[in-house]
Amino acid sequence: MVDLTKINNPSFLKQLDTEQMQELAAEIRSFLIEKLSVTGGHIGPNLGVVELTIMLHKLFDSPTDKMLWDVGHQAYVHKILTGRADQFDTLRQFKGLCGFPKRDESEHDVWEAGHSSTSLSAAMGMAVARDVKGENNYVLPIIGDGALTGGMALEALNHIGHKKTNMIVILNDNEMSIAPNVGALHTILGKLRTAGKYNSAKDELEYILRKIPAVGGTLATAAERVKDSLKYLLVSGVFFEELGFTYLGPVDGHDFADLERNLTYAKKMEGPVLFHVITKKGKGYRPAEDDKIGTWHGTGPYKIETGDFVKSTSVAPSWSGLVASTVSDIAREDQRIVTITPAMPVGSKLESFAAEFPNRFFDVGIAEQHAVTMSAGLATQGMKPFLAIYSTFLQRGYDQMLHDVSRQKLNVFIGIDRAGLVGADGETHQGVFDIAFLRHLPSMVIMMPKDENEGQHMVKTAFDYNDGPIAMRYPRGNGSGVELDKTLQAIPIGTWEVLRPGNDAVILTFGTTIPMAIEAAELLAANGVNVSVVNARFIKPLDSVLLAQLCAQNIPIMTVEEAVLAGGFGSAVLEYINDNGYTVTLERMGIPDEFIEHGDVGKLLAEIGMTAQHLANNLQTLIDKNVAKCEKL
Repeated sequence: MVDLTKINNPSFLKQLDTEQMQELAAEIRSFLIEKLSVTGGHIGPNLGVVELTIMLHKLFDSPTDKMLWDVGHQAYVHKILTGRADQFDTLRQFKGLCGFPKRDESEHDVWEAGHSSTSLSAAMGMAVARDVKGENNYVLPIIGDGALTGGMALEALNHIGHKKTNMIVILNDNEMSIAPNVGALHTILGKLRTAGKYNSAKDELEYILRKIPAVGGTLATAAERVKDSLKYLLVSGVFFEELGFTYLGPVDGHDFADLERNLTYAKKMEGPVLFHVITKKGKGYRPAEDDKIGTWHGTGPYKIETGDFVKSTSVAPSWSGLVASTVSDIAREDQRIVTITPAMPVGSKLESFAAEFPNRFFDVGIAEQHAVTMSAGLATQGMKPFLAIYSTFLQRGYDQMLHDVSRQKLNVFIGIDRAGLVGADGETHQGVFDIAFLRHLPSMVIMMPKDENEGQHMVKTAFDYNDGPIAMRYPRGNGSGVELDKTLQAIPIGTWEVLRPGNDAVILTFGTTIPMAIEAAELLAANGVNVSVVNARFIKPLDSVLLAQLCAQNIPIMTVEEAVLAGGFGSAVLEYINDNGYTVTLERMGIPDEFIEHGDVGKLLAEIGMTAQHLANNLQTLIDKNVAKCEKL
């Protein structure tokens, strides 16, 4: 029995026989089920790749041989085998073990990814560098069948096959990405799963034919033709072979003998190899194995015995659920409303919409660029598309937002889910860049509600709006539990509201940072300082009428945003002040010019100086400076 916490590197695997590897696999599964029940994490993908990861590290020499884990959801076993099991109690926690590969965490993490479909392009770069330097190592991207539908992955397949680059692409096929996979490529893989192993059949046929004496080479030529024809009979479409790859599989990803035999064969081959492995997502833990909709892809804490999740104590609706249910309510009255999501129907809480309006719901798979432009196409035909997408994934559709949506001034409603800090998934998933990359797009409207009630009215606002694209940001997690109005009303575009009057200074903020601003104002009020708090719910356009009134008062202004400062809301206010010749004092609080790692959101905010106390202190300093400046005048 191996003590997983004592593993320093994977070299010990080379001495293990099949029985010992099976024991190790069982040990790793038990370890993951136990540890993740406390910390949460991507349990389904990792339980599915235990045998595959063990065999890769047994047959190859990391980090000389480069293993690139696409997305990184499936890299926990790799982390255990490369000496990090003793850190799993801190997984995805503040200052703890990252939930994705991390280059500064281990020399074995040669590629970092939190977004899908990047591994093949990166692998091509590493393989080209190897060849230019005259080195002789293996390059092994491990990509899921869901990630393979991403446009970038298909671009890389095309290039790798064209250049005949030496590479072994491990296709981990578990029929699921985050949610069940969709699309024509998924259908092709389904046919491959049921077609059997044409490669072994081809080898057997070659062996038999070579036993027959060839006369004048005729039979030998015929044998080659029969072999080539055989793959067309056994592998529907020969998709990968036509792209220039040698296809091996499908291989049982939980059978050590099958994996070792075929990977050993793959190591001997020249040119690119597509190694198709069939695995079971969640293998070894019944609740995860039985999952059909992606609930066990990534979870919070759970009870091992029952598989029940440890529920949040909040009775308020989730933000995703509130937005999705409001969209459904309006869609019952407006047949033009359709929803689009790039592989996130569960996370975006659109299952009920899909069940009620199956002909108006579209999960396009991991294809964010396509999702954006498809929404634009729908809008040209008078439809009212709602694109539900996480902030971090909207980054991937930036050019489509600019070129296809904004430039044509099309009525697309973008629901920017997980806006702001998201916590455990860390720097690849923090939703803090969307304001900066959307704000400069002409015709763009960006808004964020202070609570669920305002949120539902903003959904109504978005569907009523007819002058171009409109985006609504909303955070991860649950709302505050405010009472919801029975009747929806549109909010006038570009209007703010004063939540708390004051004449010593003003805080301009929106969304998740409003409670922080209110608390800071109350702290200052205890010392006789009267600060106004404004719900700047429209990030673009600004409320120029109210902003002009505030600037005319010549009191200090503090902008606060849970988003990057560079190019953000505070920058917009600064631009307004400069463009209109005001001399008012303004300072900004927000995410500094750095990537924010994983951890509890409260701890992350405290680390970067974004708490009510920090805000109160900064405001007091700002007020004192303004008083001193006025006295000099």
